[in-house]
Parts: sequence; C-alpha cells; structure tokens
Amino acid sequence: MIATLLKWIVPWEFSWVFLVTFVLACVLYLRGSRRLRVPPGRQLAFWSGMAIIYLSLHTYLDYYAEHEFFMHRLQQLLLHHLAPLLIVTAYPASVLRAGLPLSWRVHLLRPLQRSWPWRMVMGVLMQPAVASLLFIMFVLMWLIPSLQTMAMLDWRVYRFMNWTMLISGFAYWSLVLDHRPHPPGRMVVGMRVLSPAITMTPQILAGAIVTFSRTDLYPIFEICGRAFSFNVLTGQMVGGLITWVPAAMIESLGGLMALRQWLRLSRNGRLPRQQPRMRAPLAMSGQGVVRD
Repeated sequence: MIATLLKWIVPWEFSWVFLVTFVLACVLYLRGSRRLRVPPGRQLAFWSGMAIIYLSLHTYLDYYAEHEFFMHRLQQLLLHHLAPLLIVTAYPASVLRAGLPLSWRVHLLRPLQRSWPWRMVMGVLMQPAVASLLFIMFVLMWLIPSLQTMAMLDWRVYRFMNWTMLISGFAYWSLVLDHRPHPPGRMVVGMRVLSPAITMTPQILAGAIVTFSRTDLYPIFEICGRAFSFNVLTGQMVGGLITWVPAAMIESLGGLMALRQWLRLSRNGRLPRQQPRMRAPLAMSGQGVVRD
C-alpha cells in the first residue's frame, strides 16, 4: 500500500525550479492568509488550483502525460485552463504580498515593480490583445505534430511547453476575471465577457480536426511507448475531444464569471459613465446669437 502510494507521489521527472517556486507560493499564501481575512471559498479555490498544478507536473501522472496523447491533452487543459482559472478566482495577489516580510516588500518587491524591465515585461504580457493571442497561440502551437514530437523528445522543450501553458493561462484569466473597472483594469469590462467566446473558437476548430482525423497525427507516443492499450485513433479522438469540449466549457464558465463581475460593478456604480453629449454649438448670426 505504502509502495503504491509512494509511486504516485514521487515525481516522474524531478524539478528543483518547480518545487522551489511551488513551495514559496504556498508559504507566502499561508503567511498572508493569517494576516488578511480571506474567505474560505477563495482559499479553497487557491489550494484546489495549486493541487492541480502539483499533481499535473510533479507526480507520477506526468508519466502518463508523456506516454499517452489524451492524457497529455488533459494535463494541458488543467495547466492552461482550470488551474489558473481557480487560482485567479481566489485573487491571491494581495495575500501573497502580505505574506512577504515587510523589509522584503520595501527593499525587494517595490524596487522590482518600479524597474523598467519589470514594467516592460508586464506591460507587454498583460496587454489584452497580446495576452489573448498568447493564450490561444500556445494551445495551437503545441498541437503541431513536429513541435509535439520535439517536446516529447527533449525534456527542456517539454518543460518550456508546460510553463508557457501555465503562464499564458494566468495572464489571460487575470485580465478576464479582473474585479476592477476599466481603468485601472487593463481590459474593457464588456470585452472580458466576449473574449472567452473569441479564444475558444480556434480551440474548438483544432479539437474537431484532431477528433475526426483518420490518421495518426502524433506517432511520437508510439515511439515513446504508450501507457495504455488503447487503439491509436481512439486515444487521439479522446484527446481531440478534451481540447474541444471541456476547454470550451471552462472558457464559457470564465465568461459567465466575467459577466457576474460586470453586473456587480454596474450595481455598485463603479463603471465609468458616458459623458453627456455637448449641445449643438452656438451659431453667430448677425448681431444676435441663434441656437441651432
């Protein structure tokens, strides 16, 4: 029993970078949640998202993601859609910041946020058009068979693929689920509701192409050795359906959550009001002034 449990807990490919980053985020959130009043629902969303990330990347489940196409698509769905959505829903930025010691906030975090490299990177990454493009681009890019083969054969490309999916997911959902009006929020409130419908369309198309393909698009999984005795085309069809249906459902949920935020902002009077139209200019006529 213990041996079986250890098999699933021990990572398939150990990563110090991931482990240090993960533990640091957990410690900061724990410290911050003791200093700030964080509702239980937000804490549950944060820890659920973190658990999904850890299980997807640093347990034996990663083995199946490297040896079966549909498991790989499930892993990417969790990293790109569900986990970032859950964590962003918890609005953890203020909690993580509160978890830092005061001296670190003053001498490290504040200078970093004011530095031009940080402002440049965040200005580009968090620009709505760029974040939306990267969000959908990385899904489609890693579905290209040649790039998928490269990722499966080179562990560095494989980890880069997972990090791009995770980071682009965080950037996109942070814009869509922003609880602030625009400005200071970067994305227009109405666009937050519409954006998921736009980004899901290419994914639905790509998922449908993979689902209905009658040829093995990803023979690399046969070369690496498949984890299950599934028919090749059956596994590919399931992987295409995962890219198609659950991804669209999660994005639809994100759009509904953005709509809820829009209604809340409107109800609280926090949306910018349109300026009243100027009355027609006065026209000078002769010695008098005549209104048009």
